[in-house]
Formats: sequence, C-alpha cells, structure tokens
Amino acid sequence: MVWKSVINTVYECLSALHTCLKMGYLTLVLAFFVLGIVQISTTKGDTSMTGPEVSGEDDFMSKSAAHFVLPVSSASEAHKSGYFFSLSLSSSFPEDLEVSDYCLTLLRIFGERYVTYVNCSVSYARPVKMCEKCYINYSDLKDIFNNISSGTGSGNESCYNSLVRSDRLMLVYMLYSSLKDIWSVASCSNCLMKPNETALSNDTLYFLTLLNVSFSCFETHQQGNHSELCKECKAPYQRLSELYSGMEKNHTLCIDLEDAMNVTRRLWSKKYECSFPLEENVPVIAVSGFMLFLPIIFYLSSFLHSEQKKRKLIHPKRAKSNHSLMNIQDKFS
Repeated sequence: MVWKSVINTVYECLSALHTCLKMGYLTLVLAFFVLGIVQISTTKGDTSMTGPEVSGEDDFMSKSAAHFVLPVSSASEAHKSGYFFSLSLSSSFPEDLEVSDYCLTLLRIFGERYVTYVNCSVSYARPVKMCEKCYINYSDLKDIFNNISSGTGSGNESCYNSLVRSDRLMLVYMLYSSLKDIWSVASCSNCLMKPNETALSNDTLYFLTLLNVSFSCFETHQQGNHSELCKECKAPYQRLSELYSGMEKNHTLCIDLEDAMNVTRRLWSKKYECSFPLEENVPVIAVSGFMLFLPIIFYLSSFLHSEQKKRKLIHPKRAKSNHSLMNIQDKFS
C-alpha cells in the first residue's frame, strides 16, 4: 500500500509538471507573436512619419545605397540611368607628369608606323618575303624610335624619359624590341645594301632574277612528262643552286632567300622528281670511295711495315748467338 501511494504521488507530480511545461511553451509562443506584431506596427509608423522628410543629401544617400543591391540583370539599365560612377583613371595628371605635345606626336607616329610594319610582315609571312617587301616600313619605324630615344624637338626637348622610361614595363621599348629581334633572327640585313639598308643588295636582286627564271621554266614545262622539264630547266636551276651555295659561304642570305630555295628544291626533287645525271656525280663518288678506303690502306701499310722491321731486328741476334755457341763447342771439343 505504501508503494502504491508513492507511485500515485510521483505520477501526479509528473502530470502536473508536464502541464506546466506545456502552458509555459504556449505562453512563450504567444509572447513572441505579440512582440512581432508590435515591431511591425512600429516600423510602419516610423516609415509614414519619416517618408516626407527625406530629401537632399538623404535622398542621394538612399539612392546610392539602393544601387548596390540592384540585381545583376539590371546592371546595364542602372548604368544608363546614372547609378554607377566612372571607374576609369582620370585623364588629367599633374602638370609635371604630363607628356608634351611634341612627344605625343612622336608617339602617335610611332604607333602608325608600328601597325604598318606589322601588317606588312603578316601579309608576307607565307611564303616569306618580309625582308624584301617590308624593309622600307622597318626603316621608317627605326627612324621614329631613334627620334624618340635620342632626338630632341623644339626647345631642346627629349622624349626618352617621358615615353620610354616613364613606366616599369617600358612598353614603347618592348614593342620596338620585339620587332627588332624578329628582324635580327631573320637576318634581313644580309639582303640589304650597307650601311643605310634602304635597298636590296645586288646579290639578292640577282638571286631573285634567277629564281624567277627557274619558276618560269617550271611553269612552262610542268604539263606532261617531267623528263622534259628536268632537261630544259637543269641549267637555270643549277645556276641558282650554285649562287645560293656561294651566298651561304659569304653570309649574305636572309630568311626570304632561304625559304625560296627550300621551296625550289622541294619542287625539283619531290614534285618533279628531277636529279642531276650520274656523270656529274662521278667526282663526288670517287672522292667518297677514296676516303672510305683510307683507313684500310693506313692499317695495311702499318702492318706490313711493322712485320718487316721485326724481321730485321730479330734475325741478326739469332745469327750472332748461334755463331758464339759454335765457337764455344769447338774449344771444348
């Protein structure tokens, strides 16, 4: 009985506690609900009171704040409406940093000649005719860069510091230097008259003449049997090849002539399947054969010479020793 009364008491306490907790939870929910309604009504009242008073700087600040939360899709429309400020650098610098009109004129001329030369180089990149077609444009570009880097204008003014050395990148110098390196690697100076390099050299003109003669011969006899082409065009092609070999030894070749000769040789040997007659290669074959037999001749002569020397050295010693031995035997006998 005691245990049953204790259990009933505990059960009643737990029931009362559960009821209290349920009531407290509902009370808490109602409290939050009431606070939310009060907050919303307060916000509406503040908005209705302060709305007519917003003007001037407050209106500007509200618009400025509003454009930062515009959706991405309406960015262009906001830009047209004037919400965004210009993000470009100011075009006006302090007076001591401004470039003079004379230097700006040189820079503009440099840009025009740079573009002209690049367009010419790209136009004659395949087949390569950059040296013979663009040397005037390169000469003009070199002259304007020399004026920028070392020349002086009105009032003894130099533009080297303001145009070339004014920034860490040295953009003007790097642009010119890249084209100068290409010109140097192509060895274009070898095909031009020295020292001004304003005209093609005589060797270059003569090579181009023989090249045109060879190509004309190829075009004339390319139809039908190629054996006739090999026979009729052998002389101009051989003169062109000999001239190219001589210019190669004298270091008077540029990329234009090298590329033209490579194309001509591919046409002659691969497309038209031409070659020089065998009798013209006899001296080359003879010299090559002689060079191949030189080691054999050398080792054979060395072997024979050593054997002969060995016989001369050993034979007298044996003879002398045998004669002495016979004398000793005679004495004892």
